[in-house]
Amino acid sequence: MSVQIRNATPVDWAAIWPFFHDIVTARETYAYDPELTEEQAETLWMSPSKDPLSRTTVAVDADGTVLGSANMYPNRPGPGSHVASASFMVGAAARGKGVGRLLCEDMIDWARRSGFRSIQFNAVVETNAAAVHLWQDLGFSIIGTVPEAFHHPKHGYVGLHVMHRPL
Repeated sequence: MSVQIRNATPVDWAAIWPFFHDIVTARETYAYDPELTEEQAETLWMSPSKDPLSRTTVAVDADGTVLGSANMYPNRPGPGSHVASASFMVGAAARGKGVGRLLCEDMIDWARRSGFRSIQFNAVVETNAAAVHLWQDLGFSIIGTVPEAFHHPKHGYVGLHVMHRPL
């Protein structure tokens, strides 16, 4: 599958929203409020593209179909702004096909080019084995786990990993 990563535009939101909504309301991998309205979700996901230190991207196939999206930004303001962070979502039809890997590789490259010293993911659900494995394969380490910080619909209270990668 030929996939291109490009900056998201406001027009892309219509294609992102369906998988964003499905992922968030499943309550298995994101601690976002499942009651977010579409407008609130758009502000949350797309707003990094309005900040010069941040970016929202989409992964598109050869036909221009949006397969997934990422947003990236400084993890903290001020004295913590030298550490990047990001969030990733891939539509169900594109999962397991390398789209998440491409989005993360692009994010790592962006963070390096932008002068960040490292990347920190603040809340990787420990039962999200595919994401944990992928992030580790891309050089991230679990530096801590907050016990029972996420209420999973099937597994009950599970930990949230904090993952880190130096640049």
